[in-house]
Amino acid sequence: MAGGPFASGRASRGGDGLRIALLCYRGNPHCGGQGVYVRHLARELTGLGQRVTVFSGQPYPVLDGGAELVRLPSLDLYREPTPFRTPHPRELTSAVDLLELATMWTGGFPEPRTFSLRARGALQGRRGDFDIVHDDQCLGTGLLGMLADGWPLVASIHHPVSVDRAVDLAHAHSGARRLSLRRWYGFAAMQDRVARRLARLITVSDSSRDDLVRGLGVPEERVRVVPAGVDASLYRPDPGVARVPGRLMTTASADVPLKGLAVLLEALAKLRTERPEAHLVVVGRLRADSPVRVALERFGLQGVVTFVGGESDEQIARRYAEAACAVVPSLYEGFSLPAAEALACGTPLVATTGGALPEVAGNDGEHALLVPPGDPGALAHAIGRVLDDPAFGARLGAAGRRRVCERFSWTATATGTLEVYREVLAEHPGRVARC
Repeated sequence: MAGGPFASGRASRGGDGLRIALLCYRGNPHCGGQGVYVRHLARELTGLGQRVTVFSGQPYPVLDGGAELVRLPSLDLYREPTPFRTPHPRELTSAVDLLELATMWTGGFPEPRTFSLRARGALQGRRGDFDIVHDDQCLGTGLLGMLADGWPLVASIHHPVSVDRAVDLAHAHSGARRLSLRRWYGFAAMQDRVARRLARLITVSDSSRDDLVRGLGVPEERVRVVPAGVDASLYRPDPGVARVPGRLMTTASADVPLKGLAVLLEALAKLRTERPEAHLVVVGRLRADSPVRVALERFGLQGVVTFVGGESDEQIARRYAEAACAVVPSLYEGFSLPAAEALACGTPLVATTGGALPEVAGNDGEHALLVPPGDPGALAHAIGRVLDDPAFGARLGAAGRRRVCERFSWTATATGTLEVYREVLAEHPGRVARC
């Protein structure tokens, strides 16, 4: 490896910081946590003097603060308004393209594997440009190729996909649906296998760390907990915006049972028997075949629930300012950026105890009200307490704001991530002796 990018002779660049290749197979800035995580982590790492290049598939992330974006386009087979589309033959230009299409046609989700293969190819020609590779939640087999190529490698896992798979299977109502889900989640076994091969994994909560150790068999000593952050200068109380009586707000980053939206709809129906002004704004969109549509009809909530999507951070912050209560009804969360954002805005929060939510919101009843996951009656009761006592809600909101400002910032996330990079580089042959 002498003379390569990891040779100690490169340390003469010392003051320039590390050169980081940050991988993101899906970077949607408005749906799901990957795009949010990558955007803020890249900006803060750059602010700490590092040089960050983000390699991403569609949808591409929004980047600021000086990070560079390298586009690694997929076939984009799930894009709206034509999900599961069949591409034109001219679009199929490589074996990876054929693998992506064939996996979709046979019911699987190809993007983690195919993105990792494209990323390995892109990095093979840039061995002198980067000191370390950081993968965000892809965990495709291409990462094993990167290890064989000699790259120091770190991966973030916000929570194991096996949790999503278990919840989806538990909510499947037919054998055909369960078979379809097992095929779709076929990539999870690949991710588990790759995770066990990596020297360091970063996760965002103690809950997720325990799930990685128990569920995936990852040695505990390889896992580092670095919580995600929240931009408390953007997500903040806005005294110029009046709260709308009865307004509930939730964020559904994905239309899946794990997010508990159907449970919240049942709770809302219970609430409205005594509080007819109660209504809900959902930041997110529904699939055409979503079972949530059935729940809306069953509970007679058409016109009471509004779905909005593609909103800017500023618009979402205003939504929190308007809400009398924010709700995170998830059955499980590895961290929950929406919970942290609601707290930062000083909006009274009702959430479940699913996964890491007590770590984010506190479990003492002083910063948020927590209820068991999957219990619409308990959810309705807690929301009712907030709606019926605005002074109590204001105290919760103020305490939640203090908690977030003290515990969760993107600068702290970047600083903790840098410490993990240093660990990996210290153990890597011919490591870079800088930063």
